Amino acid sequence: MTEPTSHVDTFIRDNMPGPELWPEMDYSVLPELAAYPARFNAAVELIDKQVDAGYADTPALIFGEDVWTYRELMHRANRIANVLVEDYSFVPGERVLIRSGNHPMLIASWLAVLKAGGVAITTMPVLRERELVYMIGKAKVRFAISHDNLAEDIDKAQKNAPDLDHILYFGGDRANGLEAAMEAKSTAFANVDTAADDPAIIGFTSGSTGTPKGTLHFHRDILAAADCFIGHVVKIRPGDIVCGSPQIAFLYGLCAFIADTFRFGATAVLLERGTPEAVLQTIEKHKATICFSTPSGYKLMLDKARDYDLSSLRECVGGGEPLLPAVFNEWKDITGVEMINGLGISELLHIFISASGDDIKPGAIGKAVPGFEVRVVDENMEDVKPGEIGLMIVKGPNGCRYLDDVEKQKAYIEDGWNKSGDLCRIDEDGYFYYEARTDDMILTGGYNVSGLEVEAVLLEHPKVREAAVVGTPDKDRGQIVKAFIILKTADAKSDETVSELQNFVKSQISAFKYPRAVEFVDELPLTATGKIQRGALRQLERERAEKAGLIQKGT
Repeated sequence: MTEPTSHVDTFIRDNMPGPELWPEMDYSVLPELAAYPARFNAAVELIDKQVDAGYADTPALIFGEDVWTYRELMHRANRIANVLVEDYSFVPGERVLIRSGNHPMLIASWLAVLKAGGVAITTMPVLRERELVYMIGKAKVRFAISHDNLAEDIDKAQKNAPDLDHILYFGGDRANGLEAAMEAKSTAFANVDTAADDPAIIGFTSGSTGTPKGTLHFHRDILAAADCFIGHVVKIRPGDIVCGSPQIAFLYGLCAFIADTFRFGATAVLLERGTPEAVLQTIEKHKATICFSTPSGYKLMLDKARDYDLSSLRECVGGGEPLLPAVFNEWKDITGVEMINGLGISELLHIFISASGDDIKPGAIGKAVPGFEVRVVDENMEDVKPGEIGLMIVKGPNGCRYLDDVEKQKAYIEDGWNKSGDLCRIDEDGYFYYEARTDDMILTGGYNVSGLEVEAVLLEHPKVREAAVVGTPDKDRGQIVKAFIILKTADAKSDETVSELQNFVKSQISAFKYPRAVEFVDELPLTATGKIQRGALRQLERERAEKAGLIQKGT
């Protein structure tokens, strides 16, 4: 942080770890990284400079029948930025929570916040009041921009979040909606001269403690994420049509449909709901060349993939979870495309292990993406031998910086390395193979779910005495969330109680976190000190899955 910050509101800078706690980051390893200036605004790099480079009339976004060119997207972003600054006295450094499904106005709002020197926080539409209240309080959010159809929970959250002063709604028929305010504003905006290391976005992700962590990313990080993974592995180019299933609220989707697409002058087709059939229809209709999804998403597409013309596809990216060889092979058989697997984490913003083309080795995640260094180590931070399982650690142009959490920062960084929490092995050719998580995260259908968070909600139900939540193997989702529950009264055991508990969780936190399986028990395995042995429950579920033939023994 050698450059003067543009931030007038310095809350984020005041509550981020000091540089001495950051991982080592080397920008000299690739010429494009070394060429970054000390000051630039990521939104300007992604949109304004593409307009200046001759892509003004190129479609940037397609949403249903709506098509926005790069120029139109820039103009809308500028108008939103003018609304924030002129009507609400927004200053650089302030945070804006953006609440929407995949929609062009979400992207325009995100760009507007960055243009105005602010910090954007995209949130999943499924988040409920209590989750929003936590994020708003953690980041001291004064502004929110929300789709009108998601007003209920954000309105409720505002009553319990004293920091939130203003909510701007789009997509409805409010007389004072954001679109109406935009109409009166200029299509030009004086972009804030941000430092390359000014915070630009916060990605909240649930950790093993059940408490969401705010991962901070700079303007420089956004470009580096695209330049490394996309520039060297996927190689998106002008004329490409990008589609897929991720939500932009996730960092994976944000990178895919904003940073990755716009950095290289391509076009993003947005789907409000990225169902398997909707993605397949989109590929056929728009002749999409690039598809982003999860391995689970591609697996679900396989049933109907042969019914669609997918011949336009050039690259397909699967991230967020391990890719099964059977899915890789069948997708290649149907489309002729070898799927690009990838591993990324919120702390590093995007994918840092992957491979494409002749470098793909089925069954492996891939190799370290250019710009990154990845090792597999033991508890002493010494490299393990090829084939041995160890902890994956990472260095690159991006790295972990937690908002207002020095202790977690210290735990995550060691000797300049990011400790991912992933257990992997590496072969003699430098290919990485994913094994498991070291914490209590449950990876289900591409979503990370904290079992401890679900437990906390279940324990609020009047019928529940004790609860333990773990992941259990599932043939479609990889894992599903399963709750082992001790009820206060044994006579409450019933299918009706199962449904009641599931609906209760859905009413309190994101619906994808609810326990798809519930087992009533009379006791839970405990340690000598009385702590729940979740590892024993996970082992029990693995043994049951092996017996049922869902997984092979030893996998």
